[in-house]
Amino acid sequence: MKKYPNRIKDLRISKGITQLQLSMELECTQESISAYENGRTLPSLSILMKMSTIFNASMDYIMMRSDYRSYVDTENISKDERRLLTYYKMLGHMQKEKAIAYMQGMIDTGSIY
Repeated sequence: MKKYPNRIKDLRISKGITQLQLSMELECTQESISAYENGRTLPSLSILMKMSTIFNASMDYIMMRSDYRSYVDTENISKDERRLLTYYKMLGHMQKEKAIAYMQGMIDTGSIY
């Protein structure tokens, strides 16, 4: 039997809801939720679309096809955000890690202003 890995259980638990509560929101059975979480059954496209809204996560993230929970809306980013992305893409792997660590440090220490 083929297994379909996914993040449904982790997302449900982090949201603090039970399988029964999720099944009611998705208008399906609790048994279906269990089958999705255990990878025995693939959720339909309509169920995945609803899960995406409930969990605020892309369908690719839910089904482990991406490690990014949501996509960046590139249509509505500011000039500074575009500049930042341009510079970020120019960096090597280690430089990117340092830049991320630096920004995280600014946030963690409250020195973002």
